[in-house]
Amino acid sequence: MRPASGLYAAWRDYSRDLNAPESLIVPTLVQHELYQWLCREIGQPVALSAIAATQTAIVVSLDTSIALLAADIAKAFKLATADAIIYATAHRHRATLVTGDAHFSALPQVGFLPKSGKG
Repeated sequence: MRPASGLYAAWRDYSRDLNAPESLIVPTLVQHELYQWLCREIGQPVALSAIAATQTAIVVSLDTSIALLAADIAKAFKLATADAIIYATAHRHRATLVTGDAHFSALPQVGFLPKSGKG
């Protein structure tokens, strides 16, 4: 098993401090990225546990309105498709995007929490 870093460390840091999962919005794309990364870096049992934790939140699927908004956001902020979808999901639900990804840090409605990098 490799030490936790990157996406997993950020998820671990954020999820440890969540007191109200019913107010947390998790795009299905985040579930996809989290599961894919954890399976590759740590293993499927940890990945499945993390996904189970996300399911205590409000899970939001990609729909047409979010997809179109994401296309506009990608153009306006020069974001990759996946990042634009995640940002658009937060925007559509009037939520603050909480992330450790630095390329979001200057965008409106973003709560930037630097990744700890601790293993």
